[in-house]
Amino acid sequence: MAHNYTKQDIIQKAQEDHVEFIRLQFTDMFGALKNVAITVSQLEKALDNKCMFDGSSIEGFVRIEESDMYLYPDLDTYEVLSWLPQEAKVARLICDVYKADGTPFEGDPRYVLRRAIQKAESMGYKFNVGPELEFFLFHTDEHGMPTTTSHEKAGYFDISPLDLGEEARRDMVLTLEDMGFEIEASHHECAPAQHEIDFKYGPALSTADNIMTFKLVVKQMAKKHGLFASFMPKPIYGIAGSGMHTNMSLTKDGKNIFDDPNGKDGLSKEAYQFIAGVMAHIKGITAVANPLVNSYKRLVPGHEAPVYIAWSATNRSPLIRIPAARGAGTRIELRSPDPAANPYLLFALCLSAGLDGIEKQMDPPKEIKSNVFELSPLEMEENEIEQLPTNLSRAVTEMKADPFIREVLGDHVFKKYVKAKRTEWETYRMQVTQWEIDEYLYKI
Repeated sequence: MAHNYTKQDIIQKAQEDHVEFIRLQFTDMFGALKNVAITVSQLEKALDNKCMFDGSSIEGFVRIEESDMYLYPDLDTYEVLSWLPQEAKVARLICDVYKADGTPFEGDPRYVLRRAIQKAESMGYKFNVGPELEFFLFHTDEHGMPTTTSHEKAGYFDISPLDLGEEARRDMVLTLEDMGFEIEASHHECAPAQHEIDFKYGPALSTADNIMTFKLVVKQMAKKHGLFASFMPKPIYGIAGSGMHTNMSLTKDGKNIFDDPNGKDGLSKEAYQFIAGVMAHIKGITAVANPLVNSYKRLVPGHEAPVYIAWSATNRSPLIRIPAARGAGTRIELRSPDPAANPYLLFALCLSAGLDGIEKQMDPPKEIKSNVFELSPLEMEENEIEQLPTNLSRAVTEMKADPFIREVLGDHVFKKYVKAKRTEWETYRMQVTQWEIDEYLYKI
């Protein structure tokens, strides 16, 4: 929720909160949270947008000869980090990145999302997003390094003594609520050591900010309990991976425009067009929605994650489903993204793809009412159901093949992202894995 803070409000709050340090946070192209820490004596300078950092040291930003970048704090993002020592309190401000000439830096993911939101607003729309982030809680070794070991055996919605992460999850929820989150649900997921905490949907930019804060809080609270929280999409072979189902809706003049009591399945024509736009561009979006080599170990049949490009209002197996709620709660759920995705870039692409569907009045393919995983190859062909890219290399190829993706991300982000992901794939491709040693060494 917007506070509409002024500079003076922030200075006064920092004094009242007895803050000694400020973290000026921003997110790099690959979804990693960065910060420049300052003392409270430098706060006024930071609020005047005069805090500079070296952009050439951030992967995917700029070359060394154009490295001076400035952080412009978003005043409404002021929060005290309650888990840090209270005798010298630390607050944070999330920042936009600007160039030395005073223009927004085109490689800033927040700017990419702002641009997409402005396009939506020019059409009269506001874009709301509700993410569902899953994560694993693992033990650490004697050196404090993360493992993939857990002694718990809990499953969906179990409670203690089976759910050994329950206390850690409770602290996560309480800390998030201290920071202004409205937590709607928290529960154990289907895999041992897997958890989910859902917070209330909101405007796309603040929701993307909240995802970055959420990850930080979850990791910090896990550490406090001697655990390690991992948002890796598929840390363990043979069990479900972690997703970030993304629920989306558009409002116009305060009304959810996806809702239409007289429409088929209670959905408006704009809802169907939005679905069609997302489906038309989803192959190109996948390299952002599922950005790691490891992401594609999750996108396989048999573990709940979607594989096929289909939609349904009646079952959970396709890529896109329409949850049962109607009225203000009408929404479209994209089930393929995982928590490694950069939320700013992901939301920018999903919004822009949906708007493309509305602008071009696209029609989605027919609804798949049966379990898509049980369809025969012939039925797949008859229904013209395609598959998501099966690895990062194919996803990047699809990204390059869709000019729309480049248009939304901008040349800077597009080129740097494609280059980095190509390098990541090639590095992975040359690895010799333990599976290969176990499978081949003694046979050949």
